[in-house]
Amino acid sequence: MTIIDKTASVPSRRGTDDNGGPLLEVRDLHVEFHTRDGVAKAVNGVNYSVSAGETLAVLGESGSGKSVTAQAIMGILDMPPGRIPKGEILFRGEDMLRMSNEERRNIRGRKIAMIFQDALSSLNPVLSVGYQLGEMFRVHQGLSKKEAKAKSIELMDRVRIPAAKERVGDYPHQFSGGMRQRIMIAMALALEPDLIIADEPTTALDVTVQAQVMDLLAELQREYNMGLILITHDLGVVADVADKIAVMYAGRIVETAPVHELYKRPAHPYTRGLLDSIPRLDQKGQELYAIKGLPPNLTRIPTGCAFNPRCPSAQDICRRDIPALLPVTELDGGELPGRGSACHFWKETIHG
Repeated sequence: MTIIDKTASVPSRRGTDDNGGPLLEVRDLHVEFHTRDGVAKAVNGVNYSVSAGETLAVLGESGSGKSVTAQAIMGILDMPPGRIPKGEILFRGEDMLRMSNEERRNIRGRKIAMIFQDALSSLNPVLSVGYQLGEMFRVHQGLSKKEAKAKSIELMDRVRIPAAKERVGDYPHQFSGGMRQRIMIAMALALEPDLIIADEPTTALDVTVQAQVMDLLAELQREYNMGLILITHDLGVVADVADKIAVMYAGRIVETAPVHELYKRPAHPYTRGLLDSIPRLDQKGQELYAIKGLPPNLTRIPTGCAFNPRCPSAQDICRRDIPALLPVTELDGGELPGRGSACHFWKETIHG
């Protein structure tokens, strides 16, 4: 996979916050679902931010709250049964949770776009891809059908779909999985948003196509200076494209770090377990490590640290007290910028 040079100059017209702050800030966000089995606490006090030209990767197993947080940002949660009892979602300093439905609709697509994980089910099977791409321009910009078609071809070319002019009238089932995902990326880019949320964009793609899709996203992000939130459970996917990582477990962020620092020295046992689960060339013939147990039932999250039933280092305090996400430092107290860990024993984890 190509490593994108994010230190190179980028155009300043896209994705910048006039006030110099982050494009998006999520503050103490809580999301719960009322079910027959009880209240499922899917998101429990999440905080993160992303700036123009920056990629935040949100990692964790299925059920950790990654996608629910993204749906809350986009305003597409089913409510009921979903509910947001607490928190703020600030886009350019304005809380979207306090906006009217019309105000949020004006942000969706135009300012914040989302790429969903299953391109085949996200695209309408009975409409051509050109028609679906063109709808963005017809509805939001008032273009004619002819103008919208021309824009659709231009977008398909931009995401490197071969013979775009000839294929603009084709239907989703006539494209491969990788090409369908490129169409989803084109739809997200159509109105040149400031921020894209990519929810498992490489699911069900082979390794080669995964690399192509991730390289394309990184290249387009650099070109438009967009913010990017990349949601995934695969640490290998984000190694070359993310700037910083937030690791989620049971609806909480348990670790934050610049990407290379996290791979080098994880500060939470859960993160270390995820990293140890990645196949490595120097471990040929050895049994692949797996974190024991299963993620918790969100209607009955364990007391204390939610990871304690699966943690090999858990002690009494872990079963009693919920650890706060605190700054991680060197042994001499030196600051490690951007690093945080929600573990009572992070010092032992990161410093051995």
